[in-house]
Amino acid sequence: MYGTSQIVSDVMTHTVAAVGRRASFKEIVGMMQDWKVSALPVLEGEGRVVGVVSEADLLPTEELRDDPSKAYTRLRRPSDLAKAGALTAGDLMSSPAITVQAHATLAEAARIMARAGVKRLPVVDDLGLLEGVVSRADLLKVFLRADEDIAEEVRSEIVSCLFPPPSSAIQVEVDDGVVTLIGRVRDTSLVPVAARLVRAVEGVVDVAFDLAHDHHGVSGAGRH
Repeated sequence: MYGTSQIVSDVMTHTVAAVGRRASFKEIVGMMQDWKVSALPVLEGEGRVVGVVSEADLLPTEELRDDPSKAYTRLRRPSDLAKAGALTAGDLMSSPAITVQAHATLAEAARIMARAGVKRLPVVDDLGLLEGVVSRADLLKVFLRADEDIAEEVRSEIVSCLFPPPSSAIQVEVDDGVVTLIGRVRDTSLVPVAARLVRAVEGVVDVAFDLAHDHHGVSGAGRH
């Protein structure tokens, strides 16, 4: 296995704001403002995540308060109508909660967020107990990795194994996360393999090649 993929526990926030089922509407709003978040996990027992209450869950109540005569015509979904009169987190929350485990890869977490259309995920253990929260911003932190760190991993973990000298001579350059492999290779059939492995390295935005076949001298440059 080449490289080491980061997992959710590497980037998640460990100190998390959460509420219990009995938390009031006002308490929820206050905590969201204090912690500057748009959603809160709802816990019961020893910290098991049973739901998530978000700003979207609070809006039906706000619409009802703002204009009761028109609110019911706009709140057409049964769930919205039910939440319009809700007073506690247990009644307001979306349940079951969409969660992710700490050992999931960042790609897995990103897919869950995209499919569910959410910006944050509670991170839970095997028992469903809250361990932290991971956000879209956390997942994007990987792209802040230094170019030289990326280059060193590509050199040591991929290039040295797939294209060892003296049969091949390859330089690795990285610019704003774009990796370029430059030089000569004996076995060009390994180039697509290298492309897949390099693209899987944390922080890589794209992969390009400026390579020549060492035996025939045929130039092969381009993106993969």
